[in-house]
Amino acid sequence: MEQLAEHFHRYFRVEPALTQSQREAVFRLRYQVYCEELQFENVQDFPDGLETDAFDPQSLHCLLIHKASGQAAGCFRLILHSESGQGLPFLSICQNRLDDTEWHPNRIAHDQLGEISRLAVHGNFRRRQGETSTPIGVTSGSLEEPSSRQYPLVATGLFLASTALAMQIGLQRVYVMMEPRLARLLRSCGIMFKQVGEVMDYHGRRGPFMISRELIHQHLPADAKQLMDDFRLQFEAQIEHP
Repeated sequence: MEQLAEHFHRYFRVEPALTQSQREAVFRLRYQVYCEELQFENVQDFPDGLETDAFDPQSLHCLLIHKASGQAAGCFRLILHSESGQGLPFLSICQNRLDDTEWHPNRIAHDQLGEISRLAVHGNFRRRQGETSTPIGVTSGSLEEPSSRQYPLVATGLFLASTALAMQIGLQRVYVMMEPRLARLLRSCGIMFKQVGEVMDYHGRRGPFMISRELIHQHLPADAKQLMDDFRLQFEAQIEHP
């Protein structure tokens, strides 16, 4: 049976968005998904067709490329703490709704934290029934469905790549606002994002989740670890430590 890493590399590759044209491809895909398709953002605010915000300058951006077509299939950004910039956006969104536990962001230096944000998947790669209403294509069906749905390659690749990027640059924890059903799906694949606060109405029902080096080492299965290690080696060669 083909392993996850082999399966992923057969169809996709990840590219850090290091050039202006690559970053514009990220922002264009975000515009298509967040503005045109889902209408989370107002299209009139981005007349150039590029969805950007104030957190982009303090972020690392990546593209997921479909090899056969060369199409940008997905993207994500990793927002870093910046002394001169803003804090991480989930902190202002959640405010007092974070759990007071060891995983609270105040329990660790802020330069050891990051936030995965603006994950988006092109509509061509999330067209199955029930998958078009979310940015990365999560079905509302049971996880007891065929493996193609239980192990969605694009979503899995995006989260493993974003986590690998965070670990490669030395972060200890990364946070993300996500739907609980997405967290359950990722957990079924061994990617253990831990809920650290209340679910709220924020572009649908979403809550704050976190993954750490400790959780990765404890729970990530061998095939997912192989793909994440592939990403880390790639990022080591391509991205300078910020």
